[in-house]
Amino acid sequence: MPFRLFKRLEIPDVVVIEPVVFSDYRGYFKEIYKETDFSLNKIQYSFVQVNISKSRRGVIRGLHYQVPPAEQGKLVTVLRGKIYDVAVDIRKNSPWFGRYVAIELSEENHRLVWIPPGFAHGFQALEDNTLVLYFVTKEYSPEHERCIKWNDPSIGIEWPLLGEAILSEKDRNCPLLENTETSFEYSYD
Repeated sequence: MPFRLFKRLEIPDVVVIEPVVFSDYRGYFKEIYKETDFSLNKIQYSFVQVNISKSRRGVIRGLHYQVPPAEQGKLVTVLRGKIYDVAVDIRKNSPWFGRYVAIELSEENHRLVWIPPGFAHGFQALEDNTLVLYFVTKEYSPEHERCIKWNDPSIGIEWPLLGEAILSEKDRNCPLLENTETSFEYSYD
């Protein structure tokens, strides 16, 4: 059962995956992850932790990342509701450093997004009771966790529900990109 599409975004290390969905009168079936399909598309990581979050409309979570040796890659999908998902390139010497890509993920469109290490990740819930599922390549490590201010003007993320933004105290107080630790290097493969 192959994935229908692995599509690289404007920052080509971030990949949108559209799985084949089999629907009938009972509901649907889809594969979220299959190692051989991901390997064929040059995504060769193992997942060691699975997380789920529930958010109300307007909630922004992020922009989060972990520094080495606990850097995380994330495979993100939505089980219920809809999000505006964002990945910010924080790899030194990257042609896209400080730029972001965004994609809408929803229960209806079944999309997943692969965000490799070297990116800060965040999302805004566009509906109440949104459930986000994400697989990560390294376990959560509080001492390696970092964040970037959600509305850093140097990045310029265009959050769709800006006037409804709801943030945790921690996320509200993240530093700007220029004042945060970024210990990732871009490699020209």
